[in-house]
Amino acid sequence: MNTREKRRKVAPKLTQLAVEAVQPDEPVRVENVGTRLLLPETGMKRLVRKLEAHQVDLGMQTEELHQAQDAVETSRNANKLLALEIGMRKDTEDSLRMALKEIKLLQERLLAENLLLQYEVAQNFNFGEIIGHSRAISQVFDKIEQIAPQNATVLLQGETGTGKGIVARAIHARSSRKDRPMVTINCTALPANLIESELFGREKGAFTGSSAQQIGRFEHADGGTIFLDEIGEMPIELQSKLLRAIQDGEFERLGSPRTIKVDVRIIAASNRKLEEEIEKGSFRQDLYYRLNVFPIVIPPLRERKGDISLLVNFFVAKFNKNTGKKIETIPKETLQMLECYDWPGNVRELQSVIERAVILSKGTSLRIVDQFDTSLKASKTSDPGLKSLADLEREHIIQVLQKTNWRIEGTNGAAAILDINPSTLRARMRKFGVRRTSP
Repeated sequence: MNTREKRRKVAPKLTQLAVEAVQPDEPVRVENVGTRLLLPETGMKRLVRKLEAHQVDLGMQTEELHQAQDAVETSRNANKLLALEIGMRKDTEDSLRMALKEIKLLQERLLAENLLLQYEVAQNFNFGEIIGHSRAISQVFDKIEQIAPQNATVLLQGETGTGKGIVARAIHARSSRKDRPMVTINCTALPANLIESELFGREKGAFTGSSAQQIGRFEHADGGTIFLDEIGEMPIELQSKLLRAIQDGEFERLGSPRTIKVDVRIIAASNRKLEEEIEKGSFRQDLYYRLNVFPIVIPPLRERKGDISLLVNFFVAKFNKNTGKKIETIPKETLQMLECYDWPGNVRELQSVIERAVILSKGTSLRIVDQFDTSLKASKTSDPGLKSLADLEREHIIQVLQKTNWRIEGTNGAAAILDINPSTLRARMRKFGVRRTSP
């Protein structure tokens, strides 16, 4: 903007101030109105004072304007710094978030590797499905290695839940018959009147209700292995036929005179002491000798407590996979509690306890919910005069049979008095070795 334009803009304001400075009775002469005013002396003085006051106002306004401009500039700089800090903070948060994610992934990987290592340790001390490194179970491993390649008959003895079926599968899997079937027969689960037809088969019409021919388990197992679980429960009247099948490899189906020959390896198992059953007269001595070619005694879990930690790790990994849980730690106190218990149900009981614990545990730490009675063993032996429930049941069955003159069925039979099914009573008699003695 040039000087002329500035003057043109300032002139109206000066004119206004001059008019305000003149008293009403003072003469004013205007030349070229809007550009030049001729004022009296007093008017000029007042005009000068007004101009000076106006100049002060303009100076103050100019100072305020400068201060406002400085404030705006300061604010602008502050906003730039704030935006820079926000950007740096976002970058830092993103870096921390990525680092936290990587740490979490590494933690999960380490935990998974830890559990995997524990599982691999258990696998290194296993034999098929059998887990352990104790001296007692190692002796079982050695015997399995010795007998598996042979065709000799094996008798497995041990308490319920020690893993007799697993040992039988391990022997079969390492034998030359591993590509042929292994057929299992649970002698306790079969009714007495069906055991023979299940083992050796039957012809059509062999007995009432036999409407079709049935192939027996021995024929199905031809070329392979047959596992007779709980052999001590087999009725004594069938033991002679079983002895012939084991010794000569031949038998006849029910209702047929034709002899069938098979090539079958026998593995038998019992949780009862067969020597005692022989003394009671409920098991044939010659059958026992034929089965007891290569005996293997499987130790109870209380005799190999050093294997409990391996078994626990193995079962946790197994049930993690089955249930989708992520149990990663087993507290030391939990292992100590498990090792202090005598496990009357052996490995089977431990497996059930761990499966239940995996299902009910919240988080990544194993929590045992069962309460264990560690004084159970002491209470059993505290009074030698007390009888077990099984002994009391056996004595009661004998008393009722003697009272009914050994009559089982019918209205006045022993089964009716005991309020159980006749087939159940016969099974209990076989279990307890109850037989009618000659008068």
